[in-house]
Amino acid sequence: MFFQTDQLQHLLDNLQAKGYACIAPQVRHETIIYDEITSVVQLPQGINDQQQPGSYSLSANNGSKYFDWANGPQAIKPLLFAPTEMLWSSTRNADGNISFSAVEKSEKKLAIIGARACDIAALKIHDLHFLQQQFVDPYYQARRENLLIIAVNCSHPADTCFCYSTGDGPFVKDGGDIVLTELQHGFLIAAQTEQGENVLSKLVLQESTAEQCAESERIKSNASKQNRQLPKLDVKSRLFDELDSETWHTIAEKCLSCGNCTSVCPTCFCHSENEVPELDGKSSSHYREWDSCFGQGHSYIHGITIRNGTSLRYRQWLTHKFSSWIDQYGRSGCVGCGRCITWCPVAIDVTESVAQIVEAP
Repeated sequence: MFFQTDQLQHLLDNLQAKGYACIAPQVRHETIIYDEITSVVQLPQGINDQQQPGSYSLSANNGSKYFDWANGPQAIKPLLFAPTEMLWSSTRNADGNISFSAVEKSEKKLAIIGARACDIAALKIHDLHFLQQQFVDPYYQARRENLLIIAVNCSHPADTCFCYSTGDGPFVKDGGDIVLTELQHGFLIAAQTEQGENVLSKLVLQESTAEQCAESERIKSNASKQNRQLPKLDVKSRLFDELDSETWHTIAEKCLSCGNCTSVCPTCFCHSENEVPELDGKSSSHYREWDSCFGQGHSYIHGITIRNGTSLRYRQWLTHKFSSWIDQYGRSGCVGCGRCITWCPVAIDVTESVAQIVEAP
């Protein structure tokens, strides 16, 4: 099905009428971030992004498209797995006993507009981790059950993208509620869930033409031509075979252990648990916060830092992402979004790192 560009505001209005807060891309701080919108004028119309290792910038192209860019530093992760959140609080009563109270779970309905194929692939991994293990995370679950996803197929890759080689993009296969393909004068639109069908029922749609479908295929073909890819080898086994490789130390000479890669990664889920006591000593709050395996405290156990150098931390991150993750979840933890390459301040390229290690003689 097809709808004209001017119907996009009707889509927003219908979502808001159903009680959804609409989260969509917008230009802020010289990048594209996701935040709440009420009007299409807040979308990044006529904007392209230029990404290279350690570099990100935006430019105007005087076009009419709203989604003519690859990605920004955010994915869906911050909306479901909050960077910082209080889980419970404790209070000491007058008799000295301590009582605990859990924080109410969020039931706010969110509709995210503009999610990419790599972001949805990452969401599926988080669903496995937070919802389908022995213990279900109730905070993630509450947000996930109230999330509507309107995905947009990528029209062109960034220089740092490699989702085609991971099998996660550039077009959405499944996992969204609605999927859009932005054409020159409108959108191809398809529902993937009953929830998505209900939203589409309020729009004025037309049958798509052969020319529009052909335009969509050209977009898909162009977006699949990516400059980077992972080695076509048994990466999982080779990484563990090369744990003592000197390459780890070579990479570590550049790496700052800053954790930028884990912050922008849409799949990383490491976190720390922190107690924040009040000054009066009568109450305390328990927080969960994003953490990184690049931090010294991440492997601190009983007075010893297990991974006490950058080479060991980088090795932990890469082997978990591309090897042991497969044993845990049945697939690699990398969806090829390229964010870790773009937002690395010293321009370390993860595809090059993997190749250097697994292709070593």
